[in-house]
This record gives sequence, C-alpha cells and structure tokens, in this order.
Amino acid sequence: MGGAIEAKKDSKNPCNLFKYFYATCLLIFSVVVVVWMIFDEKTHLSHEISPWATIVIMFAALLWLCMVEGGQGALVGLPPVDPELYKDSHKITYKICSIAHKGDNLDRYLMGRQFLVIFIVFIVEMCGAPIEGATLYWLPDWASALFLTSGLAMILFTVQLGKVPSQVTASHCMLDYINNYSALFTVYVALALEWSGILHFSYVIAMIVAKISRKPIETNEPPRTTVKNVFFWLKCAMSGALLGFSLAVTIEALFQGKTTMWEGVPNGVAVFLFFLFMSIVGFLEAMQIAFFAVTKMTKDERGDHYFAKKTCHLLFKGKGRNLPSFMIGRQLCVTLCFFIIARVTTLNVETGTGENIFGVSDAIQNLFNTGLLGAFVTTILGSIAWQLVASAFPIAILANPLTYVLLVFCLVLEWTGIVA
Repeated sequence: MGGAIEAKKDSKNPCNLFKYFYATCLLIFSVVVVVWMIFDEKTHLSHEISPWATIVIMFAALLWLCMVEGGQGALVGLPPVDPELYKDSHKITYKICSIAHKGDNLDRYLMGRQFLVIFIVFIVEMCGAPIEGATLYWLPDWASALFLTSGLAMILFTVQLGKVPSQVTASHCMLDYINNYSALFTVYVALALEWSGILHFSYVIAMIVAKISRKPIETNEPPRTTVKNVFFWLKCAMSGALLGFSLAVTIEALFQGKTTMWEGVPNGVAVFLFFLFMSIVGFLEAMQIAFFAVTKMTKDERGDHYFAKKTCHLLFKGKGRNLPSFMIGRQLCVTLCFFIIARVTTLNVETGTGENIFGVSDAIQNLFNTGLLGAFVTTILGSIAWQLVASAFPIAILANPLTYVLLVFCLVLEWTGIVA
C-alpha cells in the first residue's frame, strides 16, 4: 500500500504539495480545537473528570490505537518471511510472530484486535467529542458547525494521528514496528479477548456462512477434543446471550432517550441511525475483503454482472492506485461511522436516580455508560459478520450497486487530501 501511495503523492506535484500543506494545517487546527475543548471541560469525559486526566487517557488511547492498527499490517504481512532471518536481530518480533503465527492464532488475534479498535475509538470519542451545544468563543458559528457539531475535528484528529500513519509506517517497517513490548502486550490482550469467549458468536456466524456457501472452514489445527468442544460451544452460547442482552440494553436506552445522542433527534430515528451506520461500517468491511479477494481472480472469474465489472474497472483503473486510495478514504468513512455509532449508543444514565436500564446495579450501569456495549455489538454485527460473508461471497459484494457508490465516495474523500 505504501509504495502505491508514494507513487501517487509525488512530492514534486504542486497539487499534492498544496494537499500536504492544508492537510497539515487542518490537523494542527483539529488538535488545537480538541485540546481546547477538553480544557474548557466541554467534552463528555472532561465534563465528568479532570481535563488533565482526559488528555492523558485520550493520547494513551491514540498511542495504543497506533500499535493496534499498525501491528495488524505487520503480523498479516510477515508470515511469508522466514522467522530465522530475524530471530537474533528482532527478538521481540520473533517472539510475537512465534505466538501469533501458531495454528489459528492469527485469526484469533484479528478477532480480538477488531474489538480493540472499535473500543479504543469509542474511548477517544468520549474524551474529545463535544457535549451538546458546546462552542469555543473564538470559533465562528459556521466553523463550530463544521468542526464541532459534525465531528470533523475529532475524525481528522483520530485518523491522522492514530490510524493512517501507523498503517503506512508498519507496511514499510514490519519487523521494526512490532519489535517492542507494547506490540507484545497488544497481541496478548487481543488473544485474551478472543479466549474469553465474548466474541465466539462470530464462529457461529462463520459456520452458518460456510454452510450456505458450501465452503469448508479452513484451519491449521487438529479437530477439537470433546472437552475443548464443550467449552467452545459454551463460549458460543455465552457470547450469543451477551450479544442479545447488549442489543436489548442499547435499543431500550435509545427508545428511552438515555444515550449521548444529539438532542432533538427522535428516539425512533436514533434506533434507525444505529442500524444504518452499523450496516455502512459492515459494508465497508466487506468491500475491503472482497477487493483483496478479487485481485487474485481472473476477469472471467469476476463474472459479467454490470456493477461487478464497473467496480473492478474503477478499482484497477490506471496503475491500480485506486485500491490504496480506497483504503485511505475507507478509514475516514469508517471512523466517521464509528463516532456516530459511539454518539448514538453510549449510554448516558445518571446512577443513583433509580432510572438504570432494566434495573441493573449502579456499578453495572456505570459499565454500560462507558460505551462498551455499543463497541461489542458493532464488533460482531457491524464488522466480523460482514467480513465472513464477504470472504464467502466476494462477487456478490462486488455486484451490489452500493459497493460502487461507496467506492466512489471513499475515492473522493481521499482525493480531497484532508489526510494527506
């Protein structure tokens, strides 16, 4: 991805130089706006705790997001490389790869990592997103609407500091990027999340998709023993129950108007927006999987469906640079959707008033108020499930007219240069 990006962003091109300049100005301005809002105690978390604590939490979350995003690229890209070549020069990388590339651990890591990404973005949103009606005295009304109300400042802040640069850097420096204990810690956390079983309902979805597509589920491990199989299905049942409960709590809170949703939005509309933007995230995840799958297909294998051909033509137009451009635009679009979902689903129930959802204890309600449930639901239903469907039916995803529309939208977002 990095080579294609560099080819497109030719430093001698005046247009690209201008994009670099105003993208940098936008980033600096966004950082100033977000930090100023925090110290004015006009964001969700700084309004509740110390602004300094909010700053520390937000930038710690961003640093971890860099490792989670970049680490994925490194771990997915390193399997073809002989580990003995870097065993002595990159000892931590060697240890990480010996863990992540054993059996099906890479798939387990990717599942846990997906939850981490969404949850960290939710935390960043809580730290920096403005509360209802928040403004800055020095910011004109039109600028407040553009950067604060729409969330543009937070989106640019997150994408340019925590997402795209880390992915590009990791694609160039895979061995060096994860040769640290932060990367090792991240791998352990992602694997622990998968082992906990909270995401195991994803495996049930995978089995259903495999049954429908009549494709076997590939594995690098021997069949599970009877004991392991019992624990596996118990985890699947627990995950399904947690997913159902999380959905019920979230929808109940939306219908009662007890989330951080913008004031004035009807409760029914809030529910609709939740499923709409979760579906958009899912479709963008599916598109990524389908696009990488189609790069390995011949023109005949891609079929003759009108939109499938039209999408492939645009994707591989010229020297194939539209694929990396889509990936950047997709990051912007996905992050936008994550922030909206976080705003829609994060519960805002004051404990001690007897209004807790389903009458849960104050401690449980405080846990709900962190946005954990929205992140959990989005991980399974808005991300992993769609990836599984796309891996089984890539051509069906390509043949959908919405794929072409979202591809064009992502390319336009990248073309604007706002994250150049």
